[in-house]
Amino acid sequence: MLVDWLRRALHVTDLTIMMYFFLINGSYLVLTLLAAVESWRHLRRSGHAGLDTTYRSRLAQPVSVLVPSFNEAAGIVAATRAMQALRYPEFEIIIIDDGSTDDTFDRLQAAFDLVEVDRVIPDDLPSTGQVRSVHVPRLRSDPLVVVRKDNGGKTDALAVGINLARHPLVCMVDADSVLDPEALLRVTQPFADDPLRVVATGGVIRVANGCVVSGGRLVEARMPSTWLPRIQVVEYLRSFLLGRAGWSRLGGLLVISGAFGVFRRDLLIEIGGLDPNCIGEDAELVVRLHRYLRQHGRDYRIPFVPEPVAWTEVPSTVRVLGRQRRRWHRGITEILYKHRAMLFNPRYGRIGLLVLPYYLVFEVLAPVIEIAGIVLVPVGVLVGVVDVVFAWWFLLVAYGFAFVVNLMALTVEELTFHRYHRWWDLLLAGVASALEHAGYRQLSAFWRVHGIWSALRRSPQHWGVMVRQGLGGPR
Repeated sequence: MLVDWLRRALHVTDLTIMMYFFLINGSYLVLTLLAAVESWRHLRRSGHAGLDTTYRSRLAQPVSVLVPSFNEAAGIVAATRAMQALRYPEFEIIIIDDGSTDDTFDRLQAAFDLVEVDRVIPDDLPSTGQVRSVHVPRLRSDPLVVVRKDNGGKTDALAVGINLARHPLVCMVDADSVLDPEALLRVTQPFADDPLRVVATGGVIRVANGCVVSGGRLVEARMPSTWLPRIQVVEYLRSFLLGRAGWSRLGGLLVISGAFGVFRRDLLIEIGGLDPNCIGEDAELVVRLHRYLRQHGRDYRIPFVPEPVAWTEVPSTVRVLGRQRRRWHRGITEILYKHRAMLFNPRYGRIGLLVLPYYLVFEVLAPVIEIAGIVLVPVGVLVGVVDVVFAWWFLLVAYGFAFVVNLMALTVEELTFHRYHRWWDLLLAGVASALEHAGYRQLSAFWRVHGIWSALRRSPQHWGVMVRQGLGGPR
């Protein structure tokens, strides 16, 4: 009797897991289609966006570009030069060297002829790492400021940068990012279009590995030379471009990547800046903005700009990638727990009733369900609860459907932005879309479950070291 009950329970569990995969892949497909509509609308508007007019306008809101840096010697000079080449009426670049132990500052000092100056830094936001010195170029009028401080972490570095920022808009950029020349013009366009309601915007993050960078500017997009970064290209297209564009279309953008996002400085100070106790501080900041503004009954918008604007170096080794994915998943788990009062709460509109529940069911729990399917479906076949036909259907729904979604994402990208001009790169992207489901995805599920476990145990947070190759050319 007990054996029969266990067999029935296993059969029902396998069916439930298969239905879960159908729903999650179906949701990805819906988001991709919504993103396609949003991207097409964006491209139609971009011809009339008036970027040249904005560039010459004195009414465009000035921007402070904040670049927190820790041991970023490999790419910091190229990234800084790319930022200096940005087309925007008025902006400043603030690089916060958060106690680097390599020659990050030495390279900056040599490249830009930095000299120390006296600068009073306001204390609008608290910070723990003591500021040691402030530097600017000796004879140039470049809007560049370099701050040296004791190590306090990324959020502490950004707090110092926000305090030092002179402009009403703050753009947070990772030190390993290279921006397109019109990045600021495009990502700040929503502030110009709807200045009373837009409080933050997010830009697209793309993989820079393998691309050709010259003079601090990305001149040709290419696929990376190894398969691990190639698979991440597909991930970034699906998640960072189309996934977030789809949520933006629904008015439910929950994540603005810390690698490239713009916020109103006054609101950042009003809500207390980034949370130093959350390892996913960039996403937590957006969730807290939603919560704060809805609690105060404000009419606001947080749109996503579906234009390729920021290029970042991704992990090229399994070890570094694993640390990154564990950290990311731990971050979203902690965020949902911290803001659990918003879940299914009509007070927070679609954020509480749709977006946060979706992230709980289809993001946080996804790796748990995936590992369960990897284990239980073969067990069901072995004990005779499910037949081979069911197992094949499971593979088609779980991985075949996901492969179709990947191809759809690549198709949308090719028809809209067309950043990869070589057929060889498109072929490699297609192969990477298939390889993602042959070991990579399962390993990622294991890493993410470990991230959940770390969040539940509240173990000490460790960022680890991201080994940089540098963005100086193809590799």
